[in-house]
Amino acid sequence: MSSANTDITSTPIYAEIKRLYADARRPGERRISDATDLVVSHDGRFVAFTGTVAELVTGSLPTRICQLELPTGEVEILTDSTGSAREPKFSPDDRTIAFLSDRSAPSDFQLFLLDRDRRSQWAAPVLDGWIEYMHWSPDGKTILLGVAAHGADRAALHGAVSSQVQMTQHAAAWMPIVRGSFDAQYWRQVWLYDVAENSVRRASPPGLNVWEAVWCGSNAYVAVASDATYEGSWYSAYLCHVNIGGNVARKVYVPQNQVGMPAASPSGKMVAFIEAVCSDRCVVAGDLILLDWATGNARAIDTCGTDVAYIEWRSDCHLLISGQRNDTSAVCVLDIPNCRLREIWSSSEITTGGPYFRVAGMGAIGDCVLVGEGFTRAPEIAEIRKGAYRSLRSLHLSTEDSRCRVGDVQSVRWVAPDGLEIEGWLLLPAECSERPFPTIMHVHAGPVWHWRPTWLLRGRASMLSLWLRGYAGFLPNPRGSTGRGQTFVRHVVGDMGGGDAQDLLSGLDYLVDSGVADRDRIGVTGVSYGGYMASWLITQDPRFAAAVPIAAITNYVTQRLISNIPQWPDRFLNDDYFNLAGRFFTRSPLMYAHRTVTPTLNICGALDRSTPAMEAEQFHNALIEKGVESMLVTYPLEGHGVRGLPAAIDCAARSVFWFEEHL
Repeated sequence: MSSANTDITSTPIYAEIKRLYADARRPGERRISDATDLVVSHDGRFVAFTGTVAELVTGSLPTRICQLELPTGEVEILTDSTGSAREPKFSPDDRTIAFLSDRSAPSDFQLFLLDRDRRSQWAAPVLDGWIEYMHWSPDGKTILLGVAAHGADRAALHGAVSSQVQMTQHAAAWMPIVRGSFDAQYWRQVWLYDVAENSVRRASPPGLNVWEAVWCGSNAYVAVASDATYEGSWYSAYLCHVNIGGNVARKVYVPQNQVGMPAASPSGKMVAFIEAVCSDRCVVAGDLILLDWATGNARAIDTCGTDVAYIEWRSDCHLLISGQRNDTSAVCVLDIPNCRLREIWSSSEITTGGPYFRVAGMGAIGDCVLVGEGFTRAPEIAEIRKGAYRSLRSLHLSTEDSRCRVGDVQSVRWVAPDGLEIEGWLLLPAECSERPFPTIMHVHAGPVWHWRPTWLLRGRASMLSLWLRGYAGFLPNPRGSTGRGQTFVRHVVGDMGGGDAQDLLSGLDYLVDSGVADRDRIGVTGVSYGGYMASWLITQDPRFAAAVPIAAITNYVTQRLISNIPQWPDRFLNDDYFNLAGRFFTRSPLMYAHRTVTPTLNICGALDRSTPAMEAEQFHNALIEKGVESMLVTYPLEGHGVRGLPAAIDCAARSVFWFEEHL
């Protein structure tokens, strides 16, 4: 196989990655291979969830609304194979499940309802926009809908592509595309669905762009909102209260950082939410804040070092929370009157998928359900009762258990040059492998995110394949990572490419000195911020034998002017591009490309609005100009990160081949 081949589908590495995907998903067998969006019925008997049911290993894997009976663990698929369905929600009387489906048009999610007794389904009126989330009102009469206009950008977590723009007339092919200021027409609004009348009406005031909203009683809602509509305006969003009858927004909290996941108490008297330094919308974890409507007082809650990622009111006096504390996923209950936090369960081996660790409450206060998983542990629907974890239904479908062919997983710690302790994970090859190992450092996205033990066959097949081939995998959580509190996160603000880069390099030094990593066979890869770091490090240090940056930022000036989140570099570099001696230039990999000697495989998605494909193209061209071996691979139908199949298989195979060729 040549690195320059366009078609690698007939190669052994591609076949191996495809086999890993197919063995884990069992396409065409109508079997559930993954689960998200867990919610428990009010009577405590059933769990509804979004289940992944692969038909073919192509495109986005379709999802169905499924139901698990808690006493027996029996699972039933409730929706058919038309399009995808997600976000099930039980009505307050448990008779109906509301859900979102794109069965009418790809990615155009609309509201559907399912009668649980009759198993009949019906559609709500179609809205001029796609529904991102929804919530039943406490009285069960209305469903709140978060609607994004067609053409609005999806969050980086979901690919950072512009949603489908629906037009009644098609302009002539020669007509220009005209843009003025930011795309002000792509509003996110709140709509209400009246269950009895099967009708919808808008319920957000003019000029309010709503990113998230939840009921606050049955006649008001609390929202994370901004005055502008473009994706970057989320970084300056605030919390507001909207009375539906008056249709007026009252700003109640203006954060210093970012806010997310608002949740109102059952009485509507208080709201809890998360405030944190955040890299991306939909990826929020940090400080827990309680706001009392009567006094207007907002107070931060001491969560004993846990970065909170999920909030659920279990009564007016108790909050169920989950999040990350160092390398541990934890479930806790906050007793509000006594301001006392009680840990229910924690684990450094089991976590959940998604951006952060999340659960769903049930039964007694503190009990919950979750989709537990680990690096090589396939997802399983599980419960935690009285602090004890129990698997209810494994979603492990593989007939070829790769766990017997990989080695050990270890939590590691080392000290950075400035004395700060840094943590990470180490995937060690099987015992029969000879030390020191060729080692690949995988840098996570963010920078505000983290590595934890999530299932490797969900989007990380290259990591698993390399591990099976005898490579050590190094997954560091440098300064800026979640799980160490906001002070640790803020270390990266204004210093990307500085202290965080030294954390990574000193981690590799630690592995070499420990006899784990072969100093002559070290590679680096990552997506988004991880892609930036993979590009940046090879311009600063010649130790890397190969690099695979994916969806990277390489020139902060062009990223600032072309990306849909221009506020991101402003905030994390704490500078602006008018400063010609500033960090927009001194921390851009492109400005140091002439120093690079590392063979580099640059991968990007042509539709990426967050880190546009031009970032990878510039860096590739600069490396080629300086005589460095470089390849540029652009996937025409992909956005931020390569997610669709078979493109993701192809991307994983090329990454593995590049490291095999150069390490």
